[in-house]
Amino acid sequence: MTVACLESLTFGLGHLVRAADRLGERLVLLTRDPAYYAYELDRLPAGALEVVVTDTFDVERVAAHLRRIPRLGGLISSTDTWTLSGAALAERLGMPGLDPAVLRLTRDKAAVRNRLHDAGLTRARAVEGADPDREARRLLLKEAGLPLVLKDTAGTGSQNVWLVRDDGELDAALVEASGRELKGRLFAEPYFSGPVYSAETLTWAGRTRLLGVSSRLMSPEPHFREEITAFPVAFPAPQATSLERWLDRVLEAIGYTDRFAHVEFVLTADGPEVVEVNPRIGGALVGEGLCRSLGVNVYEAMVEAAVGRRPGLMDVDLPGGPAVAFVLGYPAVPGVFTGVTGLDRLTGMPGNPAWYPTKQAGELIEHLGDSRGYAGIVYAEAETAELATHRAVAAANALRVRTVPPGRDAPGG
Repeated sequence: MTVACLESLTFGLGHLVRAADRLGERLVLLTRDPAYYAYELDRLPAGALEVVVTDTFDVERVAAHLRRIPRLGGLISSTDTWTLSGAALAERLGMPGLDPAVLRLTRDKAAVRNRLHDAGLTRARAVEGADPDREARRLLLKEAGLPLVLKDTAGTGSQNVWLVRDDGELDAALVEASGRELKGRLFAEPYFSGPVYSAETLTWAGRTRLLGVSSRLMSPEPHFREEITAFPVAFPAPQATSLERWLDRVLEAIGYTDRFAHVEFVLTADGPEVVEVNPRIGGALVGEGLCRSLGVNVYEAMVEAAVGRRPGLMDVDLPGGPAVAFVLGYPAVPGVFTGVTGLDRLTGMPGNPAWYPTKQAGELIEHLGDSRGYAGIVYAEAETAELATHRAVAAANALRVRTVPPGRDAPGG
């Protein structure tokens, strides 16, 4: 049988190819731009993965390609951008998949918050109709209070998110938001104070297994730039059990019955509060970290779910491995990316640190307030997530992501 991928996350294709091969499946990647996966593709043996270049935003064209694939048994769509297209195509072609209505719900952060509020799983509803209009502004302040967060219902990568702590910031955020092209609608919710985490889960037939929790160390306010992640966070056993039960209820409330989920939440003084539910495995190096730390190729579960089989990961005893951490590498100033200095210093540092590039020299980096701005990731490992964080940060501190102003010749190096 063949499994098709409608685009993919930046990292993880190698694990996915090896998972498909072990399960006796053939893998095909449909992509607009193979260069986006250069790091992964360059490390795969010739012929290990069939790559079809097409306009993946053109659903009809993608459907035509899929119909030509012999013995097509499943479709993987693991990115926010193509989630809904993938669901529609799987349904159209009669392949296993989640109910498209459930995936549409997960891509609407305001609808998810309201569904969770109805289920008693959050203390606040979403406030829609955020607008500079005086009455709309008054209602927003009354319903959400201060501090609050304005954000895009379909946003991703911490883009189009504004922290509002006073009236002046509210006015500025509403004006700025009115000039942005949103993927969904603008809405508001209370700002939940506390550390941010991501639960990495696998659900099948309505039962959820918590694979572990990642820490999410963010930039200082008012931005929500992701900077450091570590896995697995060592919660005390009673708290870990409580979190697993809570996550099971959260996913059940939105009708999420199968496959990976990446649930971001804030651990407030009053308990966990959902930030968003992503119907996929975590991005950046979360998938890599899961494989290494759990001691199994978790992407086998992705392939099995795609063809409608219960993933073995739901039941297997995990052998375990090192804890992991990674630091996103941002330049000090916007500009044209010219390269990274200090990579030679990683050799011999503790934790087997490695640099995973996400941008190529010559690319323009304009936005440093969210995840569009990082040029690569520094990865390290250790016996605990805390120690892995120390090692990853030490390695990242030895590197410099370089940029030059647009139009200026890039220096060598």
